[in-house]
Amino acid sequence: MAPRTYEKLGPAGAAASTHHLGTSTALTVLARGGNAFDAAVAAGFVLQVVEPHLCGPGGEVPVVFTTAADPRPRVLCGQGVAPAAATIDHYRAEGCTIVPGTGLLAATVPGAWDAWLTLLRDHGTWELADVLAPALGYAAGGFPLVPRIPDTIATVAEHFRRHWPGSAEQWLPDGGIPRRSHRLPVLAATWERLLGEAQGPSREARIDAARAAWYRGFVAEAVDRFCRTPVRDETGHDHAGVLTADDLAGWSATYEDALVVDAGAGWQVAKCGPWSQGPALAQTLRLLDGTELTYTDGVATADTVHTAAEAAKLAFADREAWYGDSAPVPMADLLAEDYTAARRRLIGDLASRELRPGSPGGRDPRLAALATDHDRPIGKGTEGPGTGEPTVARLGGGAATGEPAAEPALTRQGVARGDTVHIDVVDAAGNMVSATPSGGWLQSSPTIPELGFCLGTRAQMFWLEEGLPSSLVPGRRPRTTLSPGLGLRDGEPRIAFGTPGGDQQDQWQLCFLLAHTRAGLDLQAAIDAPAWHTTSFPASFAPRGWEPAGLVVESRLGPETVDELARRGHRVTDAGPWALGRLSAVGRGDDGLLAAAADRRSGVGSAAAL
Repeated sequence: MAPRTYEKLGPAGAAASTHHLGTSTALTVLARGGNAFDAAVAAGFVLQVVEPHLCGPGGEVPVVFTTAADPRPRVLCGQGVAPAAATIDHYRAEGCTIVPGTGLLAATVPGAWDAWLTLLRDHGTWELADVLAPALGYAAGGFPLVPRIPDTIATVAEHFRRHWPGSAEQWLPDGGIPRRSHRLPVLAATWERLLGEAQGPSREARIDAARAAWYRGFVAEAVDRFCRTPVRDETGHDHAGVLTADDLAGWSATYEDALVVDAGAGWQVAKCGPWSQGPALAQTLRLLDGTELTYTDGVATADTVHTAAEAAKLAFADREAWYGDSAPVPMADLLAEDYTAARRRLIGDLASRELRPGSPGGRDPRLAALATDHDRPIGKGTEGPGTGEPTVARLGGGAATGEPAAEPALTRQGVARGDTVHIDVVDAAGNMVSATPSGGWLQSSPTIPELGFCLGTRAQMFWLEEGLPSSLVPGRRPRTTLSPGLGLRDGEPRIAFGTPGGDQQDQWQLCFLLAHTRAGLDLQAAIDAPAWHTTSFPASFAPRGWEPAGLVVESRLGPETVDELARRGHRVTDAGPWALGRLSAVGRGDDGLLAAAADRRSGVGSAAAL
């Protein structure tokens, strides 16, 4: 086990993120008098530059936050919707059985710009130009490349050269792969032009003008033009997009109350609603409430891992049957005590191999036809780059046309290259922010030459089957995996947390929360604690396979625990000692000190306080 590290502490502010430049940006803003919202927005833009394989300007961001004036958790939804022309009939006419994970057909309205600017306008204090300055500086002047960026570019370089010339021009300077640093001058010019249009008599009016320039101005017009030309996607064929300028003009980020549930031991957890997978963590915590979860020297025992994994399977089975934005979700019934108690009784001594959604309020569950198919082989042969927001190696997965899909590039631990980012910030006044930006990955959609960024591909999370909560419906949000979180103790905001990881986000957060609230570990020790997750439910991203009784663990759980889990029927994959999760967290202690902690597994995330 690596040497122990401790959470960072300070009285004036704390920040943590998946990249050290995001964290240092947030701390600089706090040190210069900005609040947590100013800091989070500035860091969010920086991460669009320095982690372009994980998020981008054309992506999306959900935010959970509390303010110094109001401790009630709120959500800002920066998840864009499906275009007006994105109908199931259209995609089937294009030869698709699932939405392709790359290209233009999977594009939703890009939500990150409006969400960040709305958050800044309503809760920040700085001008947009000041908040955007660090990111603009990195884009124009250059930024260091973490190892996975050249690796990602290398994986898709030939595809760029043959099919996505705009991406080749941006990411293959002089035909070669950048290794140490890179510049994004076209993106910098786009941001400069947006700032030039940010005119008005007040800070709020100037921010709104920049929002309008994106969604009803030159950005929307460029997106519309670009989407009309077919491009190659993972099907091996060229398809035009359906996103239009009218789709952008008709959308804006929205606020809503967070979903808040009791998590045991005096804690409550706040999550986004069932248009995200966030309620799966809420359901899992409800299932575990009242159960005995044991730890030895801060490491979960086999009983704890087994029980938590089985509870997660039940929650994620409900996610498949009930969550989405395309039909009403019976959230109150899914969280009801009698329903939870009945589901808790399904947790047995052996690992379940079944996908078992429940019947909240007596309703009959319905799954997508492909959701129960876990025997589709992963093949090779299509020409597109790796698909979607990566999770882990799984069984299953036909391509969008029903033909074999390209296998995503995998690390030695089985984790696909590429992912998401996360930011947490807390300030001395009591503002607390948790945000999980994603989408617009450089490898998943072609760069728009006029703008210097690419569109997101979140629509791949819809099903091309009528009548499901997550069916493709114009104007509706895909059921996203993005899942920031807040923790409250006795109603008082105490921690903000989150992680990249697709379907694993709420499972790795479960490992963190149990280590913190049940085992009593501080934020850093809870992040460092050995993690696990189940793969025994359908993946949210193409090609959407799953592995019955699959369980991925970090070897630091110990050989006896791993052997016992296998004896109980789990199909255990040892991912290595430090492989699962890129968590970050901030918090407020009983003494008023602010804390920050970040994952050490990636070597890139960082935490700091002042």
